[in-house]
Amino acid sequence: MRIALLGAGHLGKIHLKCILAANCWQFAGFYDPDDKNARTAIEQFGARRFHSLDELLAETDAVDIVTPTPTHYALASRALRAGKHVFIEKPVTETVAEGRRLLQLAEKLGLKVQVGHVERFNPAFLALKDIVLNPMFIEGHRLAAFQPRGTEVSVILDLMIHDLDLVLHLVRSPVKKVSASGVAVLSHTPDIANVRLEFANGCVANLTASRISMKQMRKMRLFQPDHYLSLDFLEKNAQIVRLYEQNASNLPPQDQLMEFETQAGKKWLQLQMPETPPVNAIQMELESFYDAIVNDTEPAVSLRAGFEALKVAHQVLKEIDTRRERYG
Repeated sequence: MRIALLGAGHLGKIHLKCILAANCWQFAGFYDPDDKNARTAIEQFGARRFHSLDELLAETDAVDIVTPTPTHYALASRALRAGKHVFIEKPVTETVAEGRRLLQLAEKLGLKVQVGHVERFNPAFLALKDIVLNPMFIEGHRLAAFQPRGTEVSVILDLMIHDLDLVLHLVRSPVKKVSASGVAVLSHTPDIANVRLEFANGCVANLTASRISMKQMRKMRLFQPDHYLSLDFLEKNAQIVRLYEQNASNLPPQDQLMEFETQAGKKWLQLQMPETPPVNAIQMELESFYDAIVNDTEPAVSLRAGFEALKVAHQVLKEIDTRRERYG
């Protein structure tokens, strides 16, 4: 099956490399009106350049859209109308209205659309696959140094949307309340923000994102009655602490446990650091997109999931604007 790349910038070249490394895809070529981007892609990968989008769409089965967010809707809708399956980087579109129209179009045409929320494929997150998750409190920090690239959107749509997608995927309960604060420091949109999400099932998530930090951090902690889980997306590892009652029938061997006394009696803690084999998350998500097409299954990160994360992101932005208007 053939796939073509739209956008050969910094992230686009990473996608191109991953497509070439995957055994499933046949790479058709790329389209990018920027001559500098195109020249580098040709020199590094020997990739074929298409000089028109129509020409590219005529010679591929699917497209991988890795262009600035404001272009996502126009390119994705054009590809869908041409009968092509679409992989689209996050955020799925710039506005909620665009996301809704794209969702309606994809459903009408019956084509596959997968959104590039790549942290779903991070080894740290994959390490949780065998654990029954019911988090009641989630804390996340996503900090990065300032880069001019990506500042066409706020830190909410640039960075925090990764964690919004993860939280919505983990909690699977309607959002009841959004509280948020953010500040524009080096760009015209918020560069640092904190949000508190309250869910109908009682779960609370507290997320912080910054693109003006002196250090990098991508961590999330999950708390539930029987587990504490710590994920480091940057280092790609996970720590799992499990609580056992004294009379638990599934108590692990004693040498794996730490005993402690509580007011309710003796309890046991087990610390696990599950193996997180090295995987290329971008290559993995592009391979899963291929599998969804050939097996006619729901994409691992569906267009609906990307749209729901986008809606919450815009709720956050609205709350930040409201707070700024109220307090100056």
